Amino acid sequence: MAVETITPDWEFDRFDDGSTKIHTEVQLKNYVNFLEDYTSQLKGIEDALDESIGDVWDFTLDPIALKLLPYEQSSLLELIKTENKVLNKVITVYAALCSEVKKLKYEVRTTFCNSGVFGVQKDTSMVEGESQIQMGRFISFLQELSCFVSRCFEVVVNLVHQLASLYSSIYEHLGELLVVLMTLDEIMENHGTLKEHWKMYKRLLKSVHHNPSKFEIPEEKLKPFEKLLLKLEGQLLDGMIFQACVEQRFDNPGEGVTVSKNSTFAEEFAHNIRTIFTNVESKLGEPSEIDQRDKYAGVCGLFVLHFHIFRTVDKKLYKALLDVCKKVPAVTLIANIVWFPDTFLVNKVPAAAKVMDRKSMQSLRSMREASLQQRAQALPKDVQSYYVFVTSWMMKMESIMSKEQKSDKFSEDLSSRCNIFVQGILYAYGISTIIKTTMNLYMSMQKPMTKASVKSLCRLVELLKSIEHTFHRRSAVVADSVAHITHQLQSQALAAIATAKKRVISDKKYSEQRLDVLSALVLAENALNGPSTKERRLMVSLALSVGTQMKTFKDEELLPLQLVLKKLDLISELRERVKVQCDCGFLYWHRAVFPIYLDDVYDHAVDAARIHYMFSALRDCVPTMLHAKHLETCDQLLESYDKEIMEVFNEHLLDKLCKEIEKDLRLSVHTHLKLDDRNPFKVGMKDLAHFFSLKPIRFFNRFIDIKAYVTHYLDKTFYNLTTVALHDWATYSEMRSLAMQRYGLMMTEAHLPSQTLEQGLDVLEIMRNIHVFVSRYLYNLNNQIFIERTSNNKHLNTINIRHIANSIRTHGTGIMNTTVNFTYQFLRKKFYIFSQFMYDEHIKSRLIKDIRFFRETKDQTDQKYPFERAEKFNRGIRKLGITPDGQSYLDQFRQLISQIGNAMGYVRMIRSGGLHCCSSAIRFVPDLEDIVNFEELVKEEGLSEETQKAARVLDSVLSDLTSNSAEGTEYFKMLVGVFAPEFRSVKNMHLRNFYMIVPPLTVNFVEHSIGCKEKLNKKNKGGAAFTDDGFAMGVAYILKLLDQYQEFDSLHWFQAVREKYMKEMNAVVKEQNVQATSQDEKLMQTMNLTQKRLDVYLQEFELLYFSLSSARIFFRADKTAAEENQEKKDKEEASRPATSNGTPGGSASSSDTTTK
Repeated sequence: MAVETITPDWEFDRFDDGSTKIHTEVQLKNYVNFLEDYTSQLKGIEDALDESIGDVWDFTLDPIALKLLPYEQSSLLELIKTENKVLNKVITVYAALCSEVKKLKYEVRTTFCNSGVFGVQKDTSMVEGESQIQMGRFISFLQELSCFVSRCFEVVVNLVHQLASLYSSIYEHLGELLVVLMTLDEIMENHGTLKEHWKMYKRLLKSVHHNPSKFEIPEEKLKPFEKLLLKLEGQLLDGMIFQACVEQRFDNPGEGVTVSKNSTFAEEFAHNIRTIFTNVESKLGEPSEIDQRDKYAGVCGLFVLHFHIFRTVDKKLYKALLDVCKKVPAVTLIANIVWFPDTFLVNKVPAAAKVMDRKSMQSLRSMREASLQQRAQALPKDVQSYYVFVTSWMMKMESIMSKEQKSDKFSEDLSSRCNIFVQGILYAYGISTIIKTTMNLYMSMQKPMTKASVKSLCRLVELLKSIEHTFHRRSAVVADSVAHITHQLQSQALAAIATAKKRVISDKKYSEQRLDVLSALVLAENALNGPSTKERRLMVSLALSVGTQMKTFKDEELLPLQLVLKKLDLISELRERVKVQCDCGFLYWHRAVFPIYLDDVYDHAVDAARIHYMFSALRDCVPTMLHAKHLETCDQLLESYDKEIMEVFNEHLLDKLCKEIEKDLRLSVHTHLKLDDRNPFKVGMKDLAHFFSLKPIRFFNRFIDIKAYVTHYLDKTFYNLTTVALHDWATYSEMRSLAMQRYGLMMTEAHLPSQTLEQGLDVLEIMRNIHVFVSRYLYNLNNQIFIERTSNNKHLNTINIRHIANSIRTHGTGIMNTTVNFTYQFLRKKFYIFSQFMYDEHIKSRLIKDIRFFRETKDQTDQKYPFERAEKFNRGIRKLGITPDGQSYLDQFRQLISQIGNAMGYVRMIRSGGLHCCSSAIRFVPDLEDIVNFEELVKEEGLSEETQKAARVLDSVLSDLTSNSAEGTEYFKMLVGVFAPEFRSVKNMHLRNFYMIVPPLTVNFVEHSIGCKEKLNKKNKGGAAFTDDGFAMGVAYILKLLDQYQEFDSLHWFQAVREKYMKEMNAVVKEQNVQATSQDEKLMQTMNLTQKRLDVYLQEFELLYFSLSSARIFFRADKTAAEENQEKKDKEEASRPATSNGTPGGSASSSDTTTK
């Protein structure tokens, strides 16, 4: 319409250029993108949380709890409203009394019983005076209990007065209140420690009374306090609470209430007791039993009360009550408190007990033991049957909770859910009764339990907790179902009441009684037309106690109605009922079973997951402990309990598991040793891997992760043992790998300096015992490795660069210089012996003789030193004498030179190991040429002083590593430089003959080497060796020190050796050709052996020549001392113009410093 009113002048503005549409599309597109993005986020969250997150609740992680119990916000006066004023008053009075009883019962269970049960506790480690202090803290609790008991007495009197005035069916509530008093009596009776400490406290009070000033207490306050204590003792501690209650004066003529003389009331009372008893007895021991045992205790209490009021005994009922003891020998009232009905009835009604014959009284006592024995024998069978029942119930629960509800079968589905919930509570009650009764009977009768019984009872505890866990897991669905089920049950009850109501209305004969019945039915209807609170349900039961009179309901209608109301009670308090029935707080008093249980779990690891249920049961003790009054704070009690359980758990499961896993890994890694028979068919097999698939167990404020505990234990053990024996690192690495494969244990690497299995010695050990090392180890020049000469075991130790590098990494690079210093000290001692040998007249004269001979005959011998001359020298030395083990002086001299060479080889290895270590340490630096200065960078950023200091240290470490890895110290140059001047000095002229002793030494060495190698093929390998390059290193080093490379080379010794052997081999070949025709086999064999021997000798000389040539390279054997000095001078002259101030010798001085 608005468009039509626009004037033609404005039509121009209505031109559509399409911009609005484009803008709309852009916004729509953005919105679509947002929705897609949001949907994908939600999908991600859903996937991460798992689809069942809303249905299944974890029992150990319980941040939110659902409280299903509805609370009544209206008062009783508002709820009880009918047109029948008298009925309103009556129902209100009884409802108020019944509510009061329920409150008192709740209060005693949650507060007084728990505090009483955990009252003053006996502790052997308690210091003197602590018991009195605990008792002092406990007195305030006893005062509160005294007030509570007085209140109970008043309620009992009021109830009896109301019942005497107007007969009603609230006897069960009266019975419940009497059971409360009986429970308190039993707690006090069973608390021996409390009585003991009470006496000690009274004694303390007497000493205070004699000297009040010492304790700073006014005397006038002591008297009232003593009176209070006497009153508390008489009222509570003598176990006469119930007795005092039933012996009260119930008649009150002043108010016009007569009780004891009221015969109608007496009949009504007795009739109600019989009715309740009949209902209770029929259900005892049946599968549908739920709270009949408590009611039975209530009936016994009512019977005693009836006797004390009216002084009459129904012998038939008394006998019937005692006969129930065959079925129910004991009733657990709370925790570990057991009530024996036979003892109670005999003590409280002595008049009736006299009537019973002695035989039947004695049979009652023996019956208890027989019953316990019978229970113990039936335990395995009970466990088996309940195991089947509970597991099938759990399956039904899971299936019915997970399937969707169909609208057409909604009513049937709710009924089946209701039945399953009720069945769960019934199973829980049955199992709980067996456990409590059996355990507490064993305890009260002080009979030992067999291991089989303990295991069976622990299985039942697990089943009990599994029922609770099942309800908890499905909390959300259960909560949803409970509301619907209560509505359905209320509608069924309303339908039944409506039928009865019609029947009452249809009858035209109105009387006052009929009007009362009708009003009661209307009240019941009103109560059911609301939430199923305990007040409304109480009103329904009270209203129906009136409404069921005058045959308003047929028998076939009344039983289903009672069943519906019973179900309504159970479903409305479902969570509370499950919690009470599955509560295992009593286990605190039976902690002794826990070690046996853990041993059983360890032995049957397949179903290790059940341990969660047991810990859940042990956690049930905590809420009751919070009420402990005798300690300063209840935390002390909780801590000691926590500590005790954890110690047992560690001892009987965790530690055993750790040891077993470690043993298994060790035996698996060392299978080659064949330690013992591990055949699973003979010794059995335990799969302990099941323990590692368990979720962490919650206990107190911690989670016990078995997998993490064992992993930590193995990590710690392997680390410590690797530290002690670093050479075992490979074994422990293998065990770590096996732990991962077999048990899924993610273990941490030790990150210790790795050592290899063959490493025998550490650098420190070698350094300290270098004289032993060079004599016991043989050097291999090419592989740069040391091999042990002999060993007592089957293995020879070897030492190579990697071992040295690991040692340097362990001890630090500083050890390298120390090692070279030790080597220098060692060489000094060896060179002293060397000098003495060369100075010996026999040796010196022979050498001078040989030098003269060579100079005179070198032209005839083609400048070569004759081989025969060297052999002659070797033999001549043997004539001078030999050691007891057959060694000549020349052999010992050869060994000395080998040891010097070994020391030099070790120095070379130290240098290589240092370079290896530095290069592995510096490998993380990306570019050695361009290393940033961290200190400057840190200063630029303005970081703290500590950070700057750390950066400075890092820079210095990096510069050290870079310089070390780039250069490496010239240790050989240092060791030559330090000894050479002394060797070449005039006073050591006798050493200059050394080059002439080298040929005989080589002959000696070759003979020794061939002998060692031949021993390798013999059975007795004593003295066998395949390498000894220490000799070549030693000869090269000493020749360098004496600057005699040219003199030695002038002998052309190795050429002479080669020619000598080639000449002999050619002669043998010619001889073989000549003898080939003679066909003399023995001669041919001899010639072959000769040729082979010559080959071996020549090969050994060649090897020695190569080794010596290699060794000479280390000492720059290509230059003489004069040439080296000339080269040094040339360098100095070249560096002169480069100096800043023209001062010569700058580089030479630095070079000298290095040499020093």
